[in-house]
Amino acid sequence: MELHNKSEVVVHAPGTVANLVCGFDVLGLCLHEPYDIMRVRLLDEAKIIITSVDGYQLPTDPKQNTAGAPLIEMLIEIGGTKGFEVIIEKRIKPGSGIGSSAASAAGAVVAANHLLGNIFSKEDMVRFAMFGEKVASGVKHADNVAPCIYGGVTLIRSIHPLDIITIPTPDLYVTVVHPQIEVRTSDARQILRKEVLLKDAIKQWGNIGGLVAGFIKNDVELIGRSLEDVIIEPVRSMLIPGFDEVKKRCKQAGALGGGISGSGPSIFMLSTTEHTAKQVEAIMIEIYSNMNLAHHTYVTTINKTGVTIQP
Repeated sequence: MELHNKSEVVVHAPGTVANLVCGFDVLGLCLHEPYDIMRVRLLDEAKIIITSVDGYQLPTDPKQNTAGAPLIEMLIEIGGTKGFEVIIEKRIKPGSGIGSSAASAAGAVVAANHLLGNIFSKEDMVRFAMFGEKVASGVKHADNVAPCIYGGVTLIRSIHPLDIITIPTPDLYVTVVHPQIEVRTSDARQILRKEVLLKDAIKQWGNIGGLVAGFIKNDVELIGRSLEDVIIEPVRSMLIPGFDEVKKRCKQAGALGGGISGSGPSIFMLSTTEHTAKQVEAIMIEIYSNMNLAHHTYVTTINKTGVTIQP
């Protein structure tokens, strides 16, 4: 195994928007902001050390940490006597719905793979990172970690076996509002219906196909028409104050559409221009200010690179 000539690396691990409204567990996109900063060191001992420097009470037991669990699986696969120390500066708040756990998992595996001489493929890294998502939500899913590692928009056709397709990425702006409440992914999954009506499934399949086709063709009108969810959003939106008003007013202001980011509480909207994206942000700020609910907003674009190694 050829090790990288440096024993330490710093990565920026970006936030992600999973589901993209209609694509529950199969679609996701990568954001430029926000992002976590992670410093990973290669150790000459088979152990994993997790340290948080951001004030969040993250588990330090690697088995219970979304960055540690993927590294455990990686070390099992390579064997030997190497280990890792991970120092996390988390700028993506846990429970935000913009891929906090995925950023930790993806950032850790990309950094570790770099230090090991890039012996694993992107698909391998997603496979490892999914163990971090299982720690966070109880279920392995790749719609956050895949775009975080690959960049851009990804379609997860299957996780057994893993089959990831990168989708040509249109130049769109993404506005995100994060109301300062927490919606745990595991809780948001528990309230979902276990069965859906066939007519709803048919409509959902059409929207997923339309959204993917819209991305490939750079057809913004088709993208807007396809950003509709008749299965997940009607249930989960009840957990997010102001959701219906945000979505309605942002679309009236010219946004293509949007919805819940991941399991929430963040809400995202896609726009074709920065001007519209900032108008959307102003609407989000107004709505949550009127509700006296603390919130953060981001106006960003689709990140086509994913996790980046810092010079």
